[in-house]
Amino acid sequence: MIRVNMTIDAKGLSCPMPIVKTKKAINELQPGQVLEVQATDKGSKADIKAWAESTGHQYLGTIEEGNVLKHYIRKASDHETKDEATYPHVISNEQLAEKINDDSVVIVDVREPAEYAFGHIPGAVSIPLGELEDRINELPKDKTIYVVCRTGTRSDLAAQKLTEKGFANVWNVVPGMSKWEGPLDTAQS
Repeated sequence: MIRVNMTIDAKGLSCPMPIVKTKKAINELQPGQVLEVQATDKGSKADIKAWAESTGHQYLGTIEEGNVLKHYIRKASDHETKDEATYPHVISNEQLAEKINDDSVVIVDVREPAEYAFGHIPGAVSIPLGELEDRINELPKDKTIYVVCRTGTRSDLAAQKLTEKGFANVWNVVPGMSKWEGPLDTAQS
């Protein structure tokens, strides 16, 4: 049994809301205390882990109980935390729409497979955020990479990770698929 100091309910919420609730709750804890985030969004596992890593808080792990994911995060002390970074290179949906047929461009969709299946930018490569680390070698370092998710939150974290891994020309697409008005591929192959 894991001893927690606070539990928050993010069940039924999709990205970015589990992260938003986690950020708010972690501020109410003392350093060393543990937060339990209960969520049903499968993508929250990668999202919360990536957020914790980007802020210096310790992601302890996730336990699945039925369809509920229980994420555990230990609040870091002030000297362990770092300011939450936002990726500086941002492009709008409209700017990306002008580039989707360019051969020097790779669009990486970091949403979960179900989100991708119900509509994605034609030609976009599906690599969910939680799989990015393991599949990073599938991406060419010599091309411009545009990272997209539903709102710009997961893609921000993914863009930071790609840059850390040596990718030189990476852009975060904001606001992402929630407001995408360009061509849409709905083939579920």
